[in-house]
Amino acid sequence: MGVMRIGHVSLKVMDMEAAVRHYEQVLGMKTTMVDKAGNVYLKCWDEWDRYSLVLTPSDSAGMNHVAFKVRDDSDLEMLQQRLEKHGISTALLPEGTLPSTGRMLQFQLPSGHDVRLYAMKEYVGTDVGITNPDPWPDDIRGAGAHWLDHALLMCELNPADGINTVEENTRVFTECLGFFVTEQICVGPGGEVRAACWLSVSNTPHDIAFVGGPKSGLHHLAFFLDSWHDVLKAADVMAKKQVKIDVAPTRHGITRGETIYFFDPSGNRNETFAGLGYLAQPDRPVTTWTEDKLWNGIFYHTGEAVPSFTDVYT
Repeated sequence: MGVMRIGHVSLKVMDMEAAVRHYEQVLGMKTTMVDKAGNVYLKCWDEWDRYSLVLTPSDSAGMNHVAFKVRDDSDLEMLQQRLEKHGISTALLPEGTLPSTGRMLQFQLPSGHDVRLYAMKEYVGTDVGITNPDPWPDDIRGAGAHWLDHALLMCELNPADGINTVEENTRVFTECLGFFVTEQICVGPGGEVRAACWLSVSNTPHDIAFVGGPKSGLHHLAFFLDSWHDVLKAADVMAKKQVKIDVAPTRHGITRGETIYFFDPSGNRNETFAGLGYLAQPDRPVTTWTEDKLWNGIFYHTGEAVPSFTDVYT
């Protein structure tokens, strides 16, 4: 009952041919369909639903919406009631609004991000099947990402003016959607301002994260890899394909994840993320990072600021 996991991200791209080539050859995704409007739908080899990424033609980069899959179609009405009671306006979109997808509950976060919930998406199966499966497919390409893992959204934060959409978004996800906080960054006198928050609804360190900034946007969408070795291989693939790397392979203190950050041809930031880090459970104590150790939390090895990481997003 309720939200199970992240389902897909709809992304704006300025050069569709270059974007498809990037997500197929660098991440290792496969195109599963193209609609009449020219939108391209892709999935990773270890995903069983029709798609986890939608690329839409645009004159700018950024995110259209992020979607989460719920267990039952009837959950949509229950979650709609919770959201409306919280003061969030919603709309039920009919089946087929997105191809191969059932009806969706659409709403806007206090930060302005568009979120959708759905229960049904066409099942197509993983590339290795479910009967006596091999550990990986023979035709794996690029980094060979297993699945879309999470998204991190930048949210307007201006404590001097009383604006903290990180906090407001967090309340929506915890009070209405059943997520729980795993980690947070607290800043200001006495650490009274929650400037960033990582939330889970499964057993991974985060399914969604909110980080404060001067304006709202998409910081990155992340794809799961098995191990540190796979992160290094992904960096090799990026070098061969001349992909712009933002942060070379390293480890996060927050979530303990092994990571590399890079950009698609439109400037949307991607991440390849490896390692479970820890088993997230609703009763797990929340990990807090203080302002003086903020960069250790972000980049554990160096603890040093990387300006592009906080200043550049779509």
